[in-house]
Amino acid sequence: MRRPLEPYNLSPDVGVSSAGGLSQTMAEVEAFAANFEGIEHELAKIIVGNKSIIRQTLAAIFSGGHVLLEGAPGLGKTLLVKSIAKTMGLSFQRIQFTSDLMPSDITGTQVLTEDEHGRRQFEFRGGPIFANIILADEVNRAGPKTQSALLEAMEEKQVSIVGTTHKLPSPFFVLATQNPVELEGTYPLPEAQLDRFVFKLLLDPPSAGELKEILARTTGESSVELKPIMPPEATAQAIIGMRNLVRRVVIAPPLEDVLVGLVFSLTPGSPSSLDIVNEYVRYGPGPRGAQSVLLSAKVYALLDKRVNLSYDDIKQTIVPALRHRLILNYQAEAEGVTSDDIIAEVIKTVA
Repeated sequence: MRRPLEPYNLSPDVGVSSAGGLSQTMAEVEAFAANFEGIEHELAKIIVGNKSIIRQTLAAIFSGGHVLLEGAPGLGKTLLVKSIAKTMGLSFQRIQFTSDLMPSDITGTQVLTEDEHGRRQFEFRGGPIFANIILADEVNRAGPKTQSALLEAMEEKQVSIVGTTHKLPSPFFVLATQNPVELEGTYPLPEAQLDRFVFKLLLDPPSAGELKEILARTTGESSVELKPIMPPEATAQAIIGMRNLVRRVVIAPPLEDVLVGLVFSLTPGSPSSLDIVNEYVRYGPGPRGAQSVLLSAKVYALLDKRVNLSYDDIKQTIVPALRHRLILNYQAEAEGVTSDDIIAEVIKTVA
């Protein structure tokens, strides 16, 4: 088993291009890759297959963002999120979204209390949102009012109760799931909320070999106990440090131009947009989409033990980072054209 590395403290004053800090930075890169791969190794004990989904989910987490997992029931979405929380040693809460779920069921509320002297006062009781990792199970089953409460938490890392702002724990991640099969009684997530997810990941059914392995692991007597990959008392600070390191990875100006060109090529009506984009896309990705591609690509660079970005890093993140940010028209739906198809065509043509 891989020996977990001790968490490290990052100095924001030391840049990857600084000669004095180069050796320290490379040690941090080695520690980042070892800790990341250690989490992957631990998750593989209980999650069968889905290696790319695991890596993409962790890449989004270490880039500081949220993840939307979409797949049919029974594919292990909930198990994946619970296993990540346990392996990373972070506090975890599961919220089962239903049509009657109210904002206070998530954020908490003011409760009238009475002390030993008979004095009454309102006391805030925090809801399940006050944890490091939140599993928003079947997130599209909640109504717009509840969605707005979750949106504030995702974007501002805080909740507002009766005019008072309460900060959420740091780090804070929302890993949401939704079922694309059963749409009755659901509320499609608004574009503003979809834009807050770094990645939208699509889970495929297991192969025959993977299904046999799942049955062997889940129907026998043996069970696997996951262990935190880092010391629990220092986990939060270590993850914040890893996120800081991601932002210190550099991107060359020509490669930055390539990324900007790809985003503009996916925007209908722009001078560089392709015919397929103008025909099927109503709205293209905004700046937050480009930020998601870039930050998650920096994670892949660190996993390759580099402090500079490559085009291959961008290719690995552009589809999951932008697929939910393309708003397609009715013609695309009628002809079965997906966001993934359009992004793949743009990559093939532009880059």
